[in-house]
Amino acid sequence: MDINRRDFLQIAAALGLIGATGGSNLFAGEEGKARIKNMRFSDLMEFEATGRATLLHICDMHAHIKPLYWREPSTLISAKNLVGTPGFICGETFESYYGIEPGSLDQYFDTYVNFEALAKKFGRMGGIAHMKPIIDHIKKERGEKNVLLLDSGDTWQGTAVALKTRGEAIVDAQNYLGVDVMVGHWEFTYGKERVMELIKMLDGEFISQNVIDNDPFSDNFEELIFPPYTIKEVGGAKIGIIGQSFPFTSTANPKRFTEGWSFALRHESLQGFVDELRKEKKVDCVVVLSHDGFSVDQELAKKVKGVDFILSGHTHDPSPKPIVVNDTVILIAGSHGKYIGRLDLDIKDKKVVDYNFKLIPVASNIIPADKAGEALVEKWYKPYNKELNEVLGKTKGTLYKRDTFYSTFDALIGQAIQDEMGSDIVFTPGYRWGTTLLPGDDILMDNVYEMTAITYPEVYTFDLKGEVIANLMEDIADNVFNANPLLQQGGDMSRLTGASYKIKIDAPSGKRISDFKIGGKPLDRKKTYKVSSWGGNLQNAGENIDEKRIRPVYDIVRDYIRKKKVIDISNRSNVTVLDFSCGCPKKGAKC
Repeated sequence: MDINRRDFLQIAAALGLIGATGGSNLFAGEEGKARIKNMRFSDLMEFEATGRATLLHICDMHAHIKPLYWREPSTLISAKNLVGTPGFICGETFESYYGIEPGSLDQYFDTYVNFEALAKKFGRMGGIAHMKPIIDHIKKERGEKNVLLLDSGDTWQGTAVALKTRGEAIVDAQNYLGVDVMVGHWEFTYGKERVMELIKMLDGEFISQNVIDNDPFSDNFEELIFPPYTIKEVGGAKIGIIGQSFPFTSTANPKRFTEGWSFALRHESLQGFVDELRKEKKVDCVVVLSHDGFSVDQELAKKVKGVDFILSGHTHDPSPKPIVVNDTVILIAGSHGKYIGRLDLDIKDKKVVDYNFKLIPVASNIIPADKAGEALVEKWYKPYNKELNEVLGKTKGTLYKRDTFYSTFDALIGQAIQDEMGSDIVFTPGYRWGTTLLPGDDILMDNVYEMTAITYPEVYTFDLKGEVIANLMEDIADNVFNANPLLQQGGDMSRLTGASYKIKIDAPSGKRISDFKIGGKPLDRKKTYKVSSWGGNLQNAGENIDEKRIRPVYDIVRDYIRKKKVIDISNRSNVTVLDFSCGCPKKGAKC
């Protein structure tokens, strides 16, 4: 593996091999080059310890307990006032904003730029067996009682082993890592009863101040479902941690999973718990462990006073530097196990006087695997290996997921559904989780599950009026591109197969989309179209559902890849953006 000078300096500094001037003669000559090439990295990034308390943060692992490739978006667009701000930065704009150098490990982990080449250079990301050595190293350095591991949720769902064990394998992985406190979102799609069973299996605590019983026939009507907060003694300080689960769970996912539970942002009650922790419990520091989303939490910090830190999740953003809003520091740690965020706190006289923060990249080719972690992964995957390791075919190009409008893995899913169902148009949800396959890679059944493993995988085929389709797309655009982050309910634009359109992001609500075509012909609002969809509720708006042809999406995609053998998906999007000339604009919508 080639390591450039910048990466070498990070590694060598972290291992104490260079001094403050950056000079070193430890790796001089050919022998030194060989030692660098063969180095195994246990503390990837240099970090200046601060105070006595350390909070470690993970978010949006989506059940990826094995290392993977994960490509960041090449298109990340929002409303004009949000574009180019943290949470809506990608590619070269991200590099410029955070000062990232070409060819570096940071470029690989944080952007799509040079992704394929850097993937070959640095290898896969994440994996619990590679996360654990980082956690253990920090606990040894700081003292185990001075470290907390906090999880912002979207942890139990997203892979085959999660789906097939109904979350149990992933809770076992959390216990292995040592998760102390968590909140949730996709966790709730296992259903209320199973959620409670999994919480009992979890060694840590599940907290949420914004999930309330709204069943009028319940004995607990209008009471909290989960403890709203927990207080931890860390590094000699009392730290109050308030939980904030995804506020739009019951609208973003089918209501049947959480019937009788009410989700909302509830910033007023959050303020009440902040005040309670400060005034009654006399804590030294208040932390909100959140799954609101990075931009939503920046808005939340404007409304709620007295919060020291928000550890955010949901939107999958890597943010190497903290965002400070009204004295509240907001941090987020990427997704899919790529990062562990380290936050050191210096707390004196009942307040935080200093802190230091760093995202530690979980570079699985550099960090040695923990044997117990490898054994845990093998234990849970072994019963399913025959199915999951089947080679279905190969991909000619990169299959990736994350993008505002279009991705190649979603295009593959849509093509598979359209091929089987003969639909005019296919709707695929704009989920942010999944995996990435490099050109020439085998496509395993495991990879298909990594893109589709949900508890409601059914593909429905039905009739839908053109007018309904047009209105639906405008509604989705209103959600994704709302200028107020508090009204964005999560996810990217639904992916369409068999259709194309143009969009003006900054147009008024209901007037963003134009030149909508299905099968190359202009959308006829009066015409009835044959539509297929999965991962949502669109079938409820349709008529004449084909009950005999309802199948899980992962089975349909599996059969299609088997048939095609070689998958060749175009990188060209079927969506034309009219008011942006690039996929990663800077602030002010400049490219």
